[in-house]
Order: sequence, then C-alpha cells, then structure tokens
Amino acid sequence: MTIAVTGATGHLGSLTIDALLERVPVTDVIALVRDTGKAAPLAARGVEARHFDYDRPATLAPALEGVDRLLLVSGNAVGHRIPQHRAVIEAATAARVPFLAYTSVLHADIATGPVSPEHRATEALLAEAPFEVALLRNGWYSENYVPTAQQAAGTGEVLTSAGSGRVASAARADYAAAAAAVLTSPQPRPGTYELSGDHAWGLAEFAEVVSGLTGREVHVRDVTPEEHLRLLVDAGVPEGGAQFVVGTDQAISLGELADTPGTLSALIGRPTTPLADTLAPVLTQA
Repeated sequence: MTIAVTGATGHLGSLTIDALLERVPVTDVIALVRDTGKAAPLAARGVEARHFDYDRPATLAPALEGVDRLLLVSGNAVGHRIPQHRAVIEAATAARVPFLAYTSVLHADIATGPVSPEHRATEALLAEAPFEVALLRNGWYSENYVPTAQQAAGTGEVLTSAGSGRVASAARADYAAAAAAVLTSPQPRPGTYELSGDHAWGLAEFAEVVSGLTGREVHVRDVTPEEHLRLLVDAGVPEGGAQFVVGTDQAISLGELADTPGTLSALIGRPTTPLADTLAPVLTQA
C-alpha cells in the first residue's frame, strides 16, 4: 500500500509524514512537494519525494502513479484554493487513485468562518469524484494562537470580538496522527470526521494560561466586531488580514469551533494535547 501526502514539507504535511512512519515502512510513503530541494531531510530518511505543484496541473497526475491512498492537505493560498484543489482531484481521477483524504474544516457544510467557503466548495467537488473520500474536518490548531499568546505576553491584553465563544483546539500533531490513522487503516475508512480537541476553552481561560506560563497578568479586552476591525487596521494589520481575524472571532462567537465530539482522541488513541502544552515552548523561551 502506497500512501502519498501533499504539502509534505509544510507544517501539517511534515507531521503527517512523521506519524505515517511510525505506522508503516518508509517504502510505503511518498512525499509530494512543490520544492524537492526542501524535501532533502525527508529523502535522507528514505522517503521518496515527488514534484507536485498545485499551480502546475500537468505535474500532478504523473506524480500520483501507483498511489493507493492520498492525503490532500488544503492549500494555504486563501482565495486560490478551489482551482488548486480541483486540479489535484482531477489528477487523482486520472491516476485512478482509489482513496483520498482531505483536510477540511470543522462543520464545513454549515460553518460561516472565512476559511469555510473554499473547504465547502472542495467538498462539493469531492462528492462528485469517482474514488472513496474521507473528509477530515479539522478544528482550529492551537498553534494558530501562538502569535496571539506572544502579543498578550508583551501587552498584557488579549484583544477579541469572540465574546463568550469557545475553541476546542488541538495541536497540529494531533490532527496529523488522526490523518495517519485513517490513511493506514487495514480497510479504507471513507466518511466525514469532525475533529477537534477534548476541551473547549474561552478567551478568559486562554488569558489565564498565558499568565500562568509567563508570570504576567493578562486581561481580555472584548470589543465589537467593528471596533476590533478598526483597532487592527489602526495597528497596521492589512485590511484583508484584519477581516480574517474578525471573521474568525465571529465564527467562534457562534460556537462553530467549540464542539468536542471526541472523534479526534478516539482516532489517535490518547487525549488531545492541552493548549498550555503547545504554548509553553514559545512563551517560556529566554
């Protein structure tokens, strides 16, 4: 059984390669990468690296030759992901890949957050594909909050418009381990997996975690979405980035990232990583 991972030198892709190598022989794993030069550390471990560029469709189908199971890690070019994902799906169809897992977002079918539309559109494309599909609907990564934690440690304040909303985040490594579990199952495991951390935390708890790790008192400043946007832009955040942050906070305020169904911890066979464990290495550095 040959398993290929797209974006294999990226954050989630590289962790998924690590998780796969704990489960299957290195000869069963293929790293699909845009820049093969960056895959040298993987090659040194014996992992075959193949050129795979979402924006160059002609490169895709040949790279999928002989692949039995494919993990499509969603692209990071927000606003351009639908054509990129379509190209991969068409290539997988041409290469007769029998099983594909896709990293989507929690409750993509009904979510309103800024990342949701492209994931929803990709899921619609996959619904028409001729192969079996697993939708790995990942919740928020705890690592997404590292910059927020670092800023809070410096200013003593967490700026948000999420209100009393909660986030059931988990570490990237948790989601990577879940992807590896699905990809290495003795039998293909198609279906929809709503994946999130075991515990949903609010911003007050987030501030307490940062305070505990840094020894500095941190407060939450909860503002309206309009004020949040203005404050971010006034601080120099580009308009598009500010809108993304505020849009995410609004999704959080609606409870869209708070579910804790336990599917993720069941897949990986252990509790998900606590938020503090992810933040500690970056907040306790000298």
